[in-house]
Amino acid sequence: MIIGVPKECKSDEYRVAMIPAGAEALSKRGHTVLIETQAGIGSGITDAEYQQAGAEITPTAKQIWNLAELIVKVKEPQEKEFTLLHPHQMILTYFHFAAEPAVAKACLAANIHAIAYETIRDDHGRLPCLTPMSEVAGKMSIQEGAKYLERPMMGRGILLGGVPGVAPANVVVLGAGVVGHHAARVAAGLGAQVTLMDVNLDRLRHLSEVMPANVKTVFSDAHTIRDALPDADLVIGAVLLPGARAPRLIKADDLKRMKPGSVIVDVAIDQGGCVETSHPTTHQSPTYVVNGVLHYCVTNIPGAVGRTSTFALCNATFPYVQAIADQGWNKAAAANAGLAAGLNMQDGKITHPAVAAALK
Repeated sequence: MIIGVPKECKSDEYRVAMIPAGAEALSKRGHTVLIETQAGIGSGITDAEYQQAGAEITPTAKQIWNLAELIVKVKEPQEKEFTLLHPHQMILTYFHFAAEPAVAKACLAANIHAIAYETIRDDHGRLPCLTPMSEVAGKMSIQEGAKYLERPMMGRGILLGGVPGVAPANVVVLGAGVVGHHAARVAAGLGAQVTLMDVNLDRLRHLSEVMPANVKTVFSDAHTIRDALPDADLVIGAVLLPGARAPRLIKADDLKRMKPGSVIVDVAIDQGGCVETSHPTTHQSPTYVVNGVLHYCVTNIPGAVGRTSTFALCNATFPYVQAIADQGWNKAAAANAGLAAGLNMQDGKITHPAVAAALK
């Protein structure tokens, strides 16, 4: 099979969808791997490293798209790539169709096979290709939140962990999945007082046993969320419904309960955001203010740490790339129901129920 890896063209996206080890493994199995020139530069991987691994360096994205049977990417096709989509071409990437109706429309019109990292499941029902980026995003949400609490960044001027004699910040984490778990752990490690909220009582029971003493767990509902906001210096939106649009847990009016200069980091923005006032931002222009509350809503948070994120992502995605390359999509999906769950679109039809519901 011919596998193509174009350079990511989303703003401030420094990840790449394949590392040299993956290119070498595929090449040794008789596949052709095409890498667009400079595709790995944002992750510190040179064209020479790919060539030494057996990949072919291709000068333009158009050639990649024209020749490859399987396109492996990191982020959803961008508008400039819409005209490069080919009928029946397999594309494996993060699509987030529920939050990207324009991308969904373009992919449907092109009759591609859209295989989404974010809905692939393993034998235990987990999301193996989403997990590593959720781990990165969870840790970075606190790193970014702490930065934007600084006064020069328009925050309240609060040090997350405080100092002796001065109270630490109060951090509220909405969602106790992978993102929320890592966010709460990092915030607690820095000394903040953390409230971790979720609707899954079993998950809360588990985390209450393993988390540090400065993390308390609270069942999440409209009342407990509203009650937590007045004391919150930093709110992390870490809610995930696989394939579906994120629920709006904080309404516009709720911002009036928050202190001026407090910060919201909406990690759920990839799936539309869990705050009513959230809208996508970029690393170049990451924040905006609504009712005195600073919003950070970057849609590719892990892209800022390209090298770490690339290797973490490829560790998880490569087995699926290899299975598709070796067996073809139909046989690979028939042999692996978790991989089959990654199919969001085929031949102009939506095949994932949550995506279909989100796009009506």
